[in-house]
Amino acid sequence: MATETIKYSITFLSEWHAGSGLSSGAEADALVIKDKNNLPYLPGKTFKGLLKDVFEDFNEVQNDLISRDFITTYFGDFDINDNKSHKGSLFFSNATLSEIEQKEVSRKMSEFLYKNIASTKINESGVAVNGSLRTIEVCIPLTLVGEIEGVATEDVIKFEKALHYLRHLGSNRNRGLGRCKIQKI
Repeated sequence: MATETIKYSITFLSEWHAGSGLSSGAEADALVIKDKNNLPYLPGKTFKGLLKDVFEDFNEVQNDLISRDFITTYFGDFDINDNKSHKGSLFFSNATLSEIEQKEVSRKMSEFLYKNIASTKINESGVAVNGSLRTIEVCIPLTLVGEIEGVATEDVIKFEKALHYLRHLGSNRNRGLGRCKIQKI
């Protein structure tokens, strides 16, 4: 079976947050994940999970187009009977700034890629709920590039369609963050 590597770009149309699991104390409750050069990226495993969800959705509505075997072959699965995870055949790179942009952005300049936004829960009387103020660090809109290795040549078109289907990435995507356009490059 011949396989291909799909190179794709994610163009963020709004601020976005891919969490690191860390906080910065009083400044922000949640920080964006960054590489050693203070540049943002989207982990490959995060993108893999989101793309798998797209194929799960496709399978639910049109299982003659995307079968369960298609999903388990590419993304793996967890077998309840033997209590083991089975690895899929794909490899997802982290989505990062292009090599040119990585070289051009200095460590000091990288600070301008981020800002903090705050939100709070409002009760039925229109008053902020005590202890509900939350601040998260977000990244400005930009473009990241990544790769998916191991896609069978005959399935490339299915992956292209799935990439177009993803329109929001990262945390708080149901609240306006992470709006994006993804396409094969």
